[in-house]
Amino acid sequence: MSHSHAQPPRKILVTSALPYANGPIHLGHMVEYIQTDIWVRFQNMRGHQCIYVCADDAHGTPIMLRADKEGISPEELIAKVKEQHQADFAGFGIGFDNYHSTHSDENRELAESIYTKLKEENHISVRTIKQAFDPEKQMFLPDRFIKGECPRCGAKDQYGDNCEVCGATYSPTELKNPVSAISGATPIEKESEHYFFKLPEFENMLKEWTRGGHLQAEVTNKLNEWFEAGLQEWDISRDAPYFGFKIPGTDNKFFYVWLDAPMGYFASFKNLCEKRSDLDFNEFLGANSDAELYHFIGKDIIYFHALFWPAILAGAGLRTPTAIYAHGFLTVNGTKMSKSRGTFITASSYLKHLNPEWLRYYYASKLNGTTEDIDLNLDDFVAKVNSDLIGKYINIASRASGFITKHFGGSIQALGDHQFQLLINETRGRVLEAYENRDYAKAIREIMSLADHINADFDSFKPWEKAKKLDDQTSKELLHICCSKALHGFEAISLMLLPVLPKTARAALGLFRAGNNPQWHDIGLAPEQKINEYHHLMTRIDPKHIDALIADNTASLAPAPDAHSQTRHGEHQQHETKVIMEPIAETISIDDFAKVDLRVARIVKAEHVEGAEKLLQLTLDLGGETRNVFAGIKSAYAPEELVGKLTVMVANLAPRKMKFGVSEGMVLAAGPGGNELWILHPDDGAQPGMKIK
Repeated sequence: MSHSHAQPPRKILVTSALPYANGPIHLGHMVEYIQTDIWVRFQNMRGHQCIYVCADDAHGTPIMLRADKEGISPEELIAKVKEQHQADFAGFGIGFDNYHSTHSDENRELAESIYTKLKEENHISVRTIKQAFDPEKQMFLPDRFIKGECPRCGAKDQYGDNCEVCGATYSPTELKNPVSAISGATPIEKESEHYFFKLPEFENMLKEWTRGGHLQAEVTNKLNEWFEAGLQEWDISRDAPYFGFKIPGTDNKFFYVWLDAPMGYFASFKNLCEKRSDLDFNEFLGANSDAELYHFIGKDIIYFHALFWPAILAGAGLRTPTAIYAHGFLTVNGTKMSKSRGTFITASSYLKHLNPEWLRYYYASKLNGTTEDIDLNLDDFVAKVNSDLIGKYINIASRASGFITKHFGGSIQALGDHQFQLLINETRGRVLEAYENRDYAKAIREIMSLADHINADFDSFKPWEKAKKLDDQTSKELLHICCSKALHGFEAISLMLLPVLPKTARAALGLFRAGNNPQWHDIGLAPEQKINEYHHLMTRIDPKHIDALIADNTASLAPAPDAHSQTRHGEHQQHETKVIMEPIAETISIDDFAKVDLRVARIVKAEHVEGAEKLLQLTLDLGGETRNVFAGIKSAYAPEELVGKLTVMVANLAPRKMKFGVSEGMVLAAGPGGNELWILHPDDGAQPGMKIK
């Protein structure tokens, strides 16, 4: 049996997207870091040199404003948040080789040198643009810091770039009655000179690169839409005041955070190279490097990573990534994470209540290397972990080791079952391929199938009965063979699970004579050996700990943080759900209210509206009459959840012509907005058409 490498050792540099230094790590973020960490551990087990770096993304307006609100400097804020982030990652066993910050000397030098190179190569243009300006704060306002009435539907308190009620997108200058979300002042228009990266010049290079096997097929298809729409020059500058790096040769212009953030990958590696003499920056990241470079990211930041980033690198004469691996979002119990339901779970609160390796295992069982979203169903989480890890995996060692220790002085025989040896070797090959392709769900299925085989074999042999007949030499010999075989299988499974369960699997391997550095090629080596005493490895999940976790994360309906704690728009790293208690509107008379005709309606059909981000199209039965209503509830409901449900509608609202058709009424809903929105459901005794008094 050969255990030689199929290929010489590879040099691999791996990164995860940089978490924004403006808030805590939550379980949505952890999908990415766990996914990346498993892959890195697997590559290192195979004998490759795989380096994993990351950093806090520490620049931008939100950080500057939050620091200002807390009465501390931005530097103090990002140092505090970085410490929290690193504690969370360590708690989940994320094995970064280096964790740095984009607010670092290395990153400043890289940003300046790359920008200078782009400028020399004539890839930068300068022109004057008009922007919203806060006269009170004396600063230009990013789109998300302007609020007003939607120019399409008139909805109040909408952001400067899109309406959460009707789904319209627009320019901030189109908002009616705009106000600064920072000071409440009315913005004025002001001209400013800005710097742009000439992205359209790289169209041919990008078409070739994005179709060259560097991306998942679904990502390449998505990028084709952007090519068809036409690439635009990219604004890479921001005006003072701004927390970031000043653009060389200017007095009051700063690099836009998205320019220096990806450079933070290289800066973190540069910082590591300065600390480790065995690493050479150019060997991994120089223009002629034959090392591999992989970025693991969320699917919502593909545009920055698969268009801007390769174009900037090519423009500056640097190497481009070997591949970019995008993953989907996390839902909890089938819906978006929610503070009011307690499912917006921070990493630190999870670590207070539950074993991090349970979550690592559950995520691994769901991740398949595509951009599909994954769901953390808490009941399924409990059932799967208890069944697979305790009932199947740990169960093997806890049962078999007792017989070996008690009756055979702790010695297990060499594996003599060739069929079983073949099964281990074949499983090892399939699991290796699955890990390499980031199809961890397949790897877990293969590993648990082997565990099932071992347990079934063990049960059918009934070793507890053989243990009663130890005076019979044949029974004793068969018992020894059976338990030795189970433990060899357990060792193979532990080695295969090591990337997913670094702590538990390493403790499990402590039963054997495994060295300090278990390798992939150790899987299936099954010599005669003396085992150590078995120690308890893992407990079952108690559902009451899940209840405590949910309770810990359930937010009270208190006023939300204002725009100071907003995160960069388009950045998946910090989806905070805001709970806003709106002020009560001016009073109306009872006569005004009497004009509103509220009726019970049954939702007979619910559909997505093509081209609308926030709307669902509902067909409502009013008891013999049907109405078509467009409702801005898509952020909180999937269409299939609504069909057949009773709701309450304003039946005498004048029909309104919308971009997508005519809306013949309004469905009543309550909540602060986003995924925190609940339509009203009358009791089942109500009938469609019934008037609500």
